[in-house]
Amino acid sequence: MKTIEVPFLEFDTDFPSMGTVSERLSHLEKNKIDQLNWERFDYKPDTVFSIGFTGHEIMLRYWIEEDIFKAEKTESNQDVFEDSCVEFFIAPADDGIYYNLEINAIGTCLLGSGKSRADRIRADRRIIEPIRRISSEGNVPVPETTGKKSWNITLAIPFKVFFRHQINTLKGMRCRANFYKCGDKLARPHYLTWSPVKTEKPDFHRPEFFGSLRFA
Repeated sequence: MKTIEVPFLEFDTDFPSMGTVSERLSHLEKNKIDQLNWERFDYKPDTVFSIGFTGHEIMLRYWIEEDIFKAEKTESNQDVFEDSCVEFFIAPADDGIYYNLEINAIGTCLLGSGKSRADRIRADRRIIEPIRRISSEGNVPVPETTGKKSWNITLAIPFKVFFRHQINTLKGMRCRANFYKCGDKLARPHYLTWSPVKTEKPDFHRPEFFGSLRFA
């Protein structure tokens, strides 16, 4: 099972600026989202991420370079996976419930929870709003374009976003998770994973293939 040791990050304030968060994450270990699990979809944008946490938030930064780019969705819980999208799925407990946080290149988020693809519940938009985010692309929608494109996005995810659990601290915890890069409605759809997914067709909602996060 793939594992990441997630470092505890100390700042001068409980909620540092997103610029400060981005800078700190840029110095952490980079993890590749590079698993091509399905032969039909062989397009492989260069995608890496770093992850850390504080007493209040999980912090993520993704760096992407791709040949086809789109960021059209602007409202929370729209189908951002149709755009240039990165995703973070996490199961914080052993009760079978996991969360799918999906975000396009201009910071539009979809957040769901459940035990499988079939029983997803999308979160109220008021739960999504506290997720702090900053993207190199700003927040203005972009139609599909072609040509080499590099972009990055940083997220600070409050523990309360995991609304079906009571998380006061992550210190010493071990959670199951996976990280993805996709673009379902791009001219060249793609489905990359951090931890391999051994299914016949693309399916990110398979927690049995999640890797492990060990929070320091």
